[in-house]
Amino acid sequence: MTRYFEAPERRRLAYQDTGGTGPVVLCLPGLTRNARDFAGLAAHLAPHYRVLRLDPRGRGLSEWAGDPIAEYTVPVEAGDALALLDHLEVPRAAIVGTSRGGILGMMIGATAPARLSCLVLNDIGPVIEPQGLEKIMGYLGIEPEAASFEAVAAALERDMGTAFPDLSSRQWLGFARTIYRDEGGRPRLSYDARLRDAVEAATQTAPVDLWPFFDMLAELPILTIRGGNSDILSAETLAGMARRRPDMAQVTVANRGHPPFLDEPEAVAAIDEFLERHGR
Repeated sequence: MTRYFEAPERRRLAYQDTGGTGPVVLCLPGLTRNARDFAGLAAHLAPHYRVLRLDPRGRGLSEWAGDPIAEYTVPVEAGDALALLDHLEVPRAAIVGTSRGGILGMMIGATAPARLSCLVLNDIGPVIEPQGLEKIMGYLGIEPEAASFEAVAAALERDMGTAFPDLSSRQWLGFARTIYRDEGGRPRLSYDARLRDAVEAATQTAPVDLWPFFDMLAELPILTIRGGNSDILSAETLAGMARRRPDMAQVTVANRGHPPFLDEPEAVAAIDEFLERHGR
């Protein structure tokens, strides 16, 4: 069931609350994504954890920004995640962050370390590969041309099939229904298209060096999951993270691009083991 709370700037944000009274796991999705990405993982974790899944402002069922350039930023969205924990009176949580959600997790871990028990980074690190960002800009804020979910699933397979070579037609269709909303049977963006304006504005300034944020997580347990075909998190960056943090857990998921779905057996097993050790 979708619930709502009031975040800063009086934005009404949506979240899902699954599971019982166990340790809290907060799931934060990627740039254009929403809580639906974590539905399978939440169902898997629910017997042992309380799983919170946030729709960031302007995504999913959450209210859109008044000023996208001012509000669709990492500091604001990290503040929204902390506001959800405050609203629910959760003092400490594990974070599972996919892509941008992982960047939010790194910022929270660096600036409010007492609020995190551990951090799972799904296909994200301190270096974002430019070719991956360029690909994102190729579709960001653009409504799909396909008139049906079957057609958009076929288009996704054409565009992403090399990075995700073993998905069935059924899985591509499920993926399409996860990332797009249904408007009378037609797939539509499930986020505010003005998110593109915010990203373009951010690219006009010097990129933020995320390595210092990562280095500030020295006391925080980290698991990094990488898609073997990722164009966002390179094998070289993952190796650099491991050199800085020899204790960091890691797993690379074969036949997955950016990002893994977190339903892959190796990803689920790694998350289970990591949360059992650090998330309780």
